[in-house]
Amino acid sequence: MANLNIDSIKDRTFDAIVIGSGMSGGWAAKEFTGKGLKTLMLERGRDVKHIKDYPTTNMYPWEFEHRGEMPMALQEANPIVNRCYAFHEDAAHFFVKDKEHPYVQDKPFDWIRGYQVGGKSLLWARQTQRWSDFDFEGPARDGFAVDWPIRYQDIAPWYSYVEKFAGISGNKDGLDELPDGDFLPAFPLNSVEQYFSKHVKGKYGRHVISARCAHLSKPNQIHLDQGRVQCQERILCQRGCPFGGYFSANASTIPWALKSGHLTLRPHSVVQSIIYDETKGKATGVRIVDTNTKETIEYFARIIFVNAAALNTNLVLLNSTSHRFPNGLGNDSGVLGKYVAFHNYSAHISAEYDDFKEWTTDGRNPAGGGYIPRFRNLRKQETDFLRGYASGFSAYRGQNRSWDGVGSSLKENLVKDDLGPWSVGSHMMGETIPKEASYVALDAKQKDDWGVPLLKISMDYDDNDAKMKKDYIDQLTEMFTSAGFANIKASSDHRAPGLDIHEMGGARMGNDPKTSVLNKWNQLHAVNNVFVTDGACMTSTSCQNPSLTYMALTARAVDYAVGEMNKGNI
Repeated sequence: MANLNIDSIKDRTFDAIVIGSGMSGGWAAKEFTGKGLKTLMLERGRDVKHIKDYPTTNMYPWEFEHRGEMPMALQEANPIVNRCYAFHEDAAHFFVKDKEHPYVQDKPFDWIRGYQVGGKSLLWARQTQRWSDFDFEGPARDGFAVDWPIRYQDIAPWYSYVEKFAGISGNKDGLDELPDGDFLPAFPLNSVEQYFSKHVKGKYGRHVISARCAHLSKPNQIHLDQGRVQCQERILCQRGCPFGGYFSANASTIPWALKSGHLTLRPHSVVQSIIYDETKGKATGVRIVDTNTKETIEYFARIIFVNAAALNTNLVLLNSTSHRFPNGLGNDSGVLGKYVAFHNYSAHISAEYDDFKEWTTDGRNPAGGGYIPRFRNLRKQETDFLRGYASGFSAYRGQNRSWDGVGSSLKENLVKDDLGPWSVGSHMMGETIPKEASYVALDAKQKDDWGVPLLKISMDYDDNDAKMKKDYIDQLTEMFTSAGFANIKASSDHRAPGLDIHEMGGARMGNDPKTSVLNKWNQLHAVNNVFVTDGACMTSTSCQNPSLTYMALTARAVDYAVGEMNKGNI
């Protein structure tokens, strides 16, 4: 009784706790604080404040010791994260290094993480597409996973809600398979991208549209109110943008929540588990370990949102055991940690186009060029594989430099400004099928420095992925050939799963508590005051970039949770 500190407990009690400060966690904090709730945001990594903690954002190439490249010793010490496209000298400080936070690979899996306030919202590729009913109805129609408990109409208004605040550029393309949003002006296609768009639409009835991205092409007042300004098209986004030109939790949702006066942000806090009260039948709080002091601390709240990023969210839930839930919080169905999936980005195709020589490109396109929405198996099953793929498409024209010669002749060759042919390229973005055999689990023996079991990951490509990849290569090769492109080269980088950085599932949504973890409101079936709105909640993966859907699901779930709390149901 002597150790009971009532004032301390009061100081550690909040209306809501948000675990994670990235894409979805930032939105949860913004929404809770906007509704007047005293909110605690827990982040396992260090604090990163907008602008102040972007040390490389305005550096010139020659100011980097290794001109932007990672030294060989660091590449060799980090074989996993070194495979990520953005792991360079200008952004390496935002990535988890391989040895700092180990995990167990039952099968090869490249787990790319960013442990800091803002998470991977500082590092994402900023591509934002809505899902359609082709996606939400996919599992039920095609006979895999379980039926989504929601449809497009349930989330459409929430897409609009988050798009207006985040700032999404794009065109109204009028496509059923890729619903239009509330857009800022699109970044336009260049002349060759426009040519290819017209060609494939005329010949195949397929579409190449301006890629939709979370960049402020023309900010509205709501963006200026956030302290953000127009995208400067620097294409240095992974360094952190001092202009707030693209959406990140650091530049947008977290400062907005802090401005309310209702947010307490606590970095350096590894969440060990969620505390479940057997008598109340509810979660009452969160147990953390301070990464600096190794002290264990408990915080309490009426509502808990788990937004630790898909695989870490699974880890937190699996490690939250009790007499009622011996296999993980809310895991009555036994599917927690199972049916995890990802995106297949392993195929690419490149070519050249020797036309439009009167044109070249000027400036940079932060959207990356064009986007080819999924065209396979939409209205009917037409292939020997389930689901389909989207594709990127871009064209650029570079200088025709030569490294021949010695001395003055070499210098002359290097400064020639002759333009070569157009280079065109595409990359595959394929949907993978969630399977029971694809899972994450707690390792039985190994723990990290904070006493949390290491996560064991087991997932792989399958025959469906191989067939889909072949179809992508066949279809894009045919489309490139018919468009008159030359020197067409298809390739596969044979990457392990995970390098797409779109892992999803494990705590999937569903109508039936016997086969899913969450209901249609992202609420644990068995624990009604705990919600999951990051990638762990996804029942299937579609082939669109998922972050916009996480944002919309989060705003929707917070609105529901607060409503239920006010009614006395939580």
